Amino acid sequence: MLEHFFQCPYCWEEVSMLLDTSISQSYIEDCEVCCNPIQITVEFSDGTLKGFSAVDIEQ
Repeated sequence: MLEHFFQCPYCWEEVSMLLDTSISQSYIEDCEVCCNPIQITVEFSDGTLKGFSAVDIEQ
């Protein structure tokens, strides 16, 4: 597991989450600060984070 920090696209607060380094995935998770839904996309290669995006689902 990897702790990753990012900025919420709604409230702009810094949020942290634990990422599973064994898989790349895309899912929706609510911000722990403002509770708005965020589209999370994570890409790993050989356990190394290659890409991360956190965007509002209304884009």
